[in-house]
Amino acid sequence: MPAPGTLALFMAAALALNLTPGPDMLYVTARSVSDGRRAGVIAAFGIGAGTLVHITALALGLAALLAAVPLAYDVLRIAGAIYLLAIGVQLLLRPRRAGATAALPPASHRTIFAQAVLTNVLNPKVALFFLAFLPQFVDPAAGPAVAQIVLLGLLFDVQGTVVNVAVALLASGTTRRLRTNAIVVSLLQRLTGAIFVTLGVKLAAATNR
Repeated sequence: MPAPGTLALFMAAALALNLTPGPDMLYVTARSVSDGRRAGVIAAFGIGAGTLVHITALALGLAALLAAVPLAYDVLRIAGAIYLLAIGVQLLLRPRRAGATAALPPASHRTIFAQAVLTNVLNPKVALFFLAFLPQFVDPAAGPAVAQIVLLGLLFDVQGTVVNVAVALLASGTTRRLRTNAIVVSLLQRLTGAIFVTLGVKLAAATNR
């Protein structure tokens, strides 16, 4: 189990990511607007199910890597720091415009769930982010790496699902207007960028474990 301070930092960084509009949130919003709140909630749980695939793949793959390469922690730490710095700087510098949510054709709840799973699973940025992000909070002295990654991944997934369900419930009102407000979206983007730049610098400057 990671230390309480590590968990708090992880949850804060994860919340910043989960609150930033992206393909998953846009799909949930679109389904909520097109097919109603129930469809949006189903889409949110579909996104969460897709995230479980990434967590499982990362946990199994990283466990094998750490067993084969003792220095894998340092490699992941440096690679993760570079990646987090890159996406943080990109968020800080890239202009962001709010866009209208595209209307989607009606679909059954089963189809909506499946589409949401695929939206998440087939997004390579999600896999790359998990590979760069979760291992940075793993402490080899705190227990098996695979167990810590599963715990952190589940916490991230639960938090993200709660956010997406909230978006689904409010997509036709306040949240929809909020997410299409260019000023608010820009502020959320820059806040997230600053958090990831700070985390990336911290990771890059960290001593070897």
